[in-house]
Amino acid sequence: MADRIKGRPVYLDNHATTAVDSRVVQAMLPYFTERFGNPHSANHFYGWEAAEAVEVAREQVALLIGAEPDEIFFTSGATESNNLALKGVARFYRGRKNHIISCSTEHMCVLDSLFHLEREGMRVTYLTVGSDGLIDLKELEAAITGDTVLVSIMTVQNEIGVIQPIAEIGTLCRAHGVFLHTDAAQAAAKIMLDVKAMDVDLLSLTGHKLYGPMGVGALYIGQKPRVRLEPLFSGGGQEKNIRPGTLPTPLVVGFGAACEIGRAEMDEESARLGRLRDRLLDRINAVGGIHVNGSLAARAPGNLNVSVEGARAEDLIAALPDLAFSTGSACSSVSEESSYVLRAIGVSNERAESSLRFGLGRFTTQAEIDYAADRLVGEITAVRSRKRHAAE
Repeated sequence: MADRIKGRPVYLDNHATTAVDSRVVQAMLPYFTERFGNPHSANHFYGWEAAEAVEVAREQVALLIGAEPDEIFFTSGATESNNLALKGVARFYRGRKNHIISCSTEHMCVLDSLFHLEREGMRVTYLTVGSDGLIDLKELEAAITGDTVLVSIMTVQNEIGVIQPIAEIGTLCRAHGVFLHTDAAQAAAKIMLDVKAMDVDLLSLTGHKLYGPMGVGALYIGQKPRVRLEPLFSGGGQEKNIRPGTLPTPLVVGFGAACEIGRAEMDEESARLGRLRDRLLDRINAVGGIHVNGSLAARAPGNLNVSVEGARAEDLIAALPDLAFSTGSACSSVSEESSYVLRAIGVSNERAESSLRFGLGRFTTQAEIDYAADRLVGEITAVRSRKRHAAE
């Protein structure tokens, strides 16, 4: 219970962001001070040194997802990568193919990019999902036409943790000559990814979801078949003109190190997180009236999203300042509306307002899970008791 001893809440919001692994910090530090060169300075040692570090990181990112290093393009994070993939492909192929297929439960940065493209004249089909959060492959295939240029389906949903069947989707897209993009920000280093085996053409990543630094990410752009896209920015030609701008070497180095650590420890870590997640669910199930939102079988190991009968989420969060968890996505937490993801899987407004999202991570301990479970059970019981007394 180290965090509680230090007086800080137990952290259970690893879908919003992860702590930077100390090994990643150590890898980054020299590039802030001693090895501070611009990686695009081609005329002297400091630039060569930084450029070499960037290329090592590019290889580390590529290895995590089964790509080639020259298919990895560094960005500021998954939001930029998603914008670049969607807008870049749509604008490059505009006039030849003008249809995109996506899903109603995508991250808001994907949905908002698609809304912008619709205003530019693109036609977008938004697939529905079942109560388990998964798309219907037959519905996807029926939506594909000769005008479809791109399908964009996220690998792991950021609120309910559901894993879409990306390999099957990839096979379907490849058979129809359609590019497949996936937002894998919540999947990388948590489940196995192989862009070649899964027939993925574009894949978005970010550093701060896998124990790397904030402010850096990557977009994988496949070469076979070759994907063409229009850059979002104009600049000095960096990243083969796909994403110009000076690369932040320390962040890139940290991102690469995080990918290497994540790849090496993924199997063991995923198994441990699955056990902790199941332990948390078993403990809080003791109070009854706990409903898991989305498929529990097809779910990333560190995710748990539940609705609690008779207790509003905001009341529980206010009563539990010693626990750091959320009601949904950090990107949409400023909105007072109930989660569009939960509405999409058929959850009622009442249940959506009582939904809690727990994100377990590398530094979550069993002692913290037990503490959190005890506190949750106690406060759920207290909130329900107060409601009963108020109604009498």
